[in-house]
Amino acid sequence: MKPIRRRIRRHFGHTLSAKRVTIRTHRSRYYQVALLASLVLLGAGITYWAMHDSETDTIRQQLQQLTQQNKELEVKLVGAQRELQVELATNNNLAKELASVHDENLKIKEDLMFYKNMVEGKKRR
Repeated sequence: MKPIRRRIRRHFGHTLSAKRVTIRTHRSRYYQVALLASLVLLGAGITYWAMHDSETDTIRQQLQQLTQQNKELEVKLVGAQRELQVELATNNNLAKELASVHDENLKIKEDLMFYKNMVEGKKRR
């Protein structure tokens, strides 16, 4: 058993039993804080530049104009929908009236035919 262990140690060295260690470069906390602060300031500067660009001002104005137009068109749409509802109700009422007048017309024609037949029947006698 010992010869096998010796061969493995010779081949791989003492790395099997050694503890693992990480190696880091030493940077002071001051440098890390300074780097973080500079990155935050850089991000804030880029954000400020992007938000206060003249192009964004024109885009904001266009957005306000389009929002106003959208509100006006919504008001017109609501008015048109109301008119359509009124027209549909009127059309339904007219259709009902037309059907009743048509039925009444048929009844009157039937009565007329009945009376014509009565008159013709009396004339033949």
